[in-house]
Amino acid sequence: MKILVTGGARSGKSTFAERWVMKHANAACYIATAQAFDDEMRARINLHRLQREQSGFAWTTHEAPLGLAELLHDLGERPAEQGDPADGTLPIVLVDCLTLWLSNVLLGAGDGPDAAEAVLAREIERLVAAVEAFPGTLVMVTNEVGSGIVPEYPLGRLYRDWAGLLNRTIASITDQVFLVTAGIPIELKSREYRL
Repeated sequence: MKILVTGGARSGKSTFAERWVMKHANAACYIATAQAFDDEMRARINLHRLQREQSGFAWTTHEAPLGLAELLHDLGERPAEQGDPADGTLPIVLVDCLTLWLSNVLLGAGDGPDAAEAVLAREIERLVAAVEAFPGTLVMVTNEVGSGIVPEYPLGRLYRDWAGLLNRTIASITDQVFLVTAGIPIELKSREYRL
């Protein structure tokens, strides 16, 4: 099963995703994509780690600011080592979050928008293939970044556009998509209007 959880900043999407995982598994792999470039981000990362430790749930954390597709392939090739899907002991994998991963890819893509777009297209294609091939339950958190004002700078507009494309592409290959607003999750795919 593949699940996408989306929402705005501080909407409760990560909390919902973690609670969903804890309800449906005995253990889980947590893939963190954030990088601590400053003290404020370091504090956020440390708080999230502490909250996972204090939850009493068996989280195994992997850091993947880049190389997310490779890590998903690696985890997907070792299910027998991690548990048995028949009895619910195969760990669910939670990725938090795709848009932080995307910003890491964009910032490392090199000079110029054309070079960046080529790298983003290639990395999203690789991620989509890894998600589709993943044999277990995969929960991915992402941000809705295109609902606000148009960014003032070209890099911000490039990021916003590619984040929208990433979210739309991942949503198209998932079984469920949850939108979390003000802490309230709503499942969208079951309500999708099809033309």
